[in-house]
Amino acid sequence: MKLTKTFKAFFENEKSGGLLLLFVTLISLYVANSSQGTTYIAFWEKDLGGHSITHWINDGLMTIFFLLIGLELEREIYHGELSNIKNASLPIMGALGGMLIPAATFLALNLKTSTQNGAGIPMATDIAFAIGILSLLGNKVPASLKVFLTALAVIDDLGAIIVIAVFYTSSISFLNLGIALGIWIVLFVLNRMKIHNLIPYLIGGVVMWYFMLNSGIHATITGVILAFVIPFGDGGKKTSSYRLQHFLHEPVAFIILPLFAIANTCIAIDADWYSGLHTPNAYGIILGLVIGKPLGIILFSSIGVSAGLCALPKTLKWSHILGAGMLGGIGFTMSIFITLLAFKDPEIILYSKISILIASLLSGILGFAYLKFILSKKTT
Repeated sequence: MKLTKTFKAFFENEKSGGLLLLFVTLISLYVANSSQGTTYIAFWEKDLGGHSITHWINDGLMTIFFLLIGLELEREIYHGELSNIKNASLPIMGALGGMLIPAATFLALNLKTSTQNGAGIPMATDIAFAIGILSLLGNKVPASLKVFLTALAVIDDLGAIIVIAVFYTSSISFLNLGIALGIWIVLFVLNRMKIHNLIPYLIGGVVMWYFMLNSGIHATITGVILAFVIPFGDGGKKTSSYRLQHFLHEPVAFIILPLFAIANTCIAIDADWYSGLHTPNAYGIILGLVIGKPLGIILFSSIGVSAGLCALPKTLKWSHILGAGMLGGIGFTMSIFITLLAFKDPEIILYSKISILIASLLSGILGFAYLKFILSKKTT
């Protein structure tokens, strides 16, 4: 299978970004637990215009991340792996299982408890981390496996966005929501009028973000819906969508996501940190990501193939799908993001983050070791 230049560029950016995320996370955890830890944590909690620095990153800068996700999703739908329903069906089925089974695993342990709202946490996959780990295996990785994991993670992100919009919205201000949607309609009209200048779309996006922020629906959703009114045209290099997507790749991979990781992993870990993991919430997150993810992905993929809804590419084996499912258990960015929406209690948030880090580490190690074994076995 030949990889398009756009996909190769995307894969390379995500690979480097994933390795950078790992590095800054380790640094952040180290500093937070050093002699400078108190000052370091206080910096990220510092008030800036009525919100903490971390809050501005999570609600502001992460909107740009979601804008990039939306642009990538749009390209996949029009010209990529998702443009052909037969090709798209396998990662769609896999992603569906990779969301439902982890959520069911979590709810089996947390239903009717104060932490049941965290069911969305193990549903997420961190695309940068997952691809970063896969890239460490080098040229042994089949192109079809790279495409499957990437498409799976993109669909997974879309699922997470829907979950955030539907389940993590409290009270809604219909006035602010109406204004935000009104702005979106104006931008849609500009799109249909074939106005390709990005400036009105970006200015409109900022104003739409403000009203969405005050509507009760999470402001980052603005990024996704804005992406679908940016003129796509034929998808070529001169189109507004391509230029914006290409421009955003590096700032998102090397600035925004690392900042998110640093701000949200400045965790002071006590000597008895493991005591907070003996809870249904922690068990649900870890089991959901480490076991629920690969189980759901391979189960639903096999159901899809058996039912004739999709087909397994010739260069892809079920062992590859299982390995991709293990890497899908690396939740990190999106899992932490949903944690911040699901819970208000600082202690629950703290131990949820630790659980996510443990689960993501286990999933990364297991996925890497398993794929290294089966890929090296194939070449011997």
